[in-house]
Amino acid sequence: MRYIVAADTGGTFTDLAAFDRVEGRLVMTKSLTTYDDLVNGLMDCFHKAKIDLPQAEIVKFATTLVINTFVQRNGAKTALITTEGHRDILEIKRGNRAVPFDLRYERDPVLIERDLRLEVRERIGGDGKVFRALDVEQLERIAQFIETRGIEAVAISFLNSYINSAHEDQAAAILRKRLPRCYIVAGSELTREWYEYERTSTAAANAYAGPRLADCITRLDERMRGEGFTRTFYMMASNGGVVALKRARQQPCAMLESGPVGGCIGAGVYASALGLDKVIAFDMGGTTAKCGIIEYGRFEVKSPYYVGGEERGFPVRHAVIDIVEVGAGGGSIAWQDELGRVHVGPRSAGSTPGPVCYGLGGKEPTITDANLALGRISAASFLGGEMRLDEPAAVRAIDQLASSLGFTAAAGRDEMAQGIVALGTITMASAIKQITTERGLDPRDFTLFAFGGGGPLHGQALAREMNIPEVIIPPEPGIFSAVGMLLADARVDETQTFLRALNAEAAAAMALAFEQMEKSMGAALAAELGPVPLTFARQAQMRFAGQRHFVQTAIGRDPELGRIRAAFEALYRQRFGHVDEDSPIEIVGLTLTATAQIQRPALESLRPATENRAAADPRSREVYFSERGARIDTPVHDRRALQAGFESAGPAVIEEYGSTTIIGPDDSFSIGSLGEIHIRLGPQPNKRQAR
Repeated sequence: MRYIVAADTGGTFTDLAAFDRVEGRLVMTKSLTTYDDLVNGLMDCFHKAKIDLPQAEIVKFATTLVINTFVQRNGAKTALITTEGHRDILEIKRGNRAVPFDLRYERDPVLIERDLRLEVRERIGGDGKVFRALDVEQLERIAQFIETRGIEAVAISFLNSYINSAHEDQAAAILRKRLPRCYIVAGSELTREWYEYERTSTAAANAYAGPRLADCITRLDERMRGEGFTRTFYMMASNGGVVALKRARQQPCAMLESGPVGGCIGAGVYASALGLDKVIAFDMGGTTAKCGIIEYGRFEVKSPYYVGGEERGFPVRHAVIDIVEVGAGGGSIAWQDELGRVHVGPRSAGSTPGPVCYGLGGKEPTITDANLALGRISAASFLGGEMRLDEPAAVRAIDQLASSLGFTAAAGRDEMAQGIVALGTITMASAIKQITTERGLDPRDFTLFAFGGGGPLHGQALAREMNIPEVIIPPEPGIFSAVGMLLADARVDETQTFLRALNAEAAAAMALAFEQMEKSMGAALAAELGPVPLTFARQAQMRFAGQRHFVQTAIGRDPELGRIRAAFEALYRQRFGHVDEDSPIEIVGLTLTATAQIQRPALESLRPATENRAAADPRSREVYFSERGARIDTPVHDRRALQAGFESAGPAVIEEYGSTTIIGPDDSFSIGSLGEIHIRLGPQPNKRQAR
């Protein structure tokens, strides 16, 4: 078998990266994402890259389909079956008003309307004992109703099923037999935590998105197998690992952020190889910009994840890499409000029609159009020349916006285009602030690791805005999320409720519970992945007595009470600045992570191929730099001509397939041993200097 393949369908482009083990090289390509059928865009990438599918050993696939299903509200017609008296839990939520001073505040509509939220008589007590048996006859009448209403998916969520799932298991078995064409999911199959609203919301969300994802997976699998693919096909999960297709079909919400996390995985692997302890992974694509923190090669995983934001959205109990996302991508549209103020995003041109310069019908200027008008990207070399950009059309769109603000002539055009870029930078800087300064971290202690189609274009300006001293651009940044997926292992996270005060007896019981979880998870993964060695990591959800929120604490395999308490207090002190050492501590839940390493290429083999050309004799073009407030004749390098050890001062532009890197006039850059670009920022007037 020759290829290890990873593909990522993003908001604008579908990216493919494949490692050719015979030739020891990376094969890559991009196609516009085909929203009418995501499979078409992916298969187009296979054909463009000339991947012989019978020679592919592993294929990993990431998709924005699940999150887009929620955003666009185009999921399956779904019913919820719940304990009698609890049909309105999705609307009651937690009974709080998340934005108390906004008189027009409204939550997003629930996924399942009230007449499709159905009650059945049953009750399991808080101790797990059956208080009232499941009314099977009533469930049969509900099944008849579901059948007559053309319902495509059913979520089952009963009270206290987290501690005893017998009634949910029974109901799911009956409905799967009675309604074989219906997508059935039980909440206890997804999470064994005690939060009634969050469990019900998770079950409803999985049912709502399940049929669309299952259909996409099935069609992709059929298309690939029709072209000779016979081996293993994985889905990229939001927790930073890949999962087998059976688990992906069962838990579609595990793929909520499957695309962006690939880049975080790659950033973590490169950070460890380069000896970087603290890194901000920054990914700017066509629709959004995302960033996450990586410390000592590890990223934080959180649960629940709020679809649509914590203030107005709904929670899903699945492990997701802690990523902050903002609506600022290459396709983000510059527009004026009713007062004439200019905004950039969150509306995006996507891939259809895309930015004006794509020539596919876009009319409103975007960040990509502004970069083109400023000379920062080339119309002729975009995507290695595969896609010629319409620069005059982009300029006309920017001129139209500039004239509405009173700008005239070419200088006004540059100011307008730079203003669009600057507004995008401010939005992206707000995301970095959320994961650094708002959590007590100093961005000056970090390195910015920028990738995506737009990350290298904006990394230098973003680092300058945040006083970050160094930027690193990895090899092939334009498809880096797909490259990161090549480096991903199989991973599963499971959490169960464990309510105990922290003492020696609880520590021993916790160790025993973890051992039982490892046996159960190991058996399940062996059935999915085969006989692969597993690595387990244990974490406990802990808090001081009287608190509602917990801190996820890595505790290792040693059940010694003092070490567990010390680990929690150290993490709590780092996050909140103080610890009450006399306060009792509670354990809320246990989280077990299982990791299985699967075949992946070595980093050295992903080093970009260089050509024996004179890097010191580049071509040049006029590029606008805000630091000078003018256009500067700027060297333009082909990244393939830059050998490891090459150094130069800015300004400079470095072009490659899928992305362009900008180095400011006060900065310098060099090429590292893995083919990465190191950008060192120069003086930053009127700002505190980086430490």
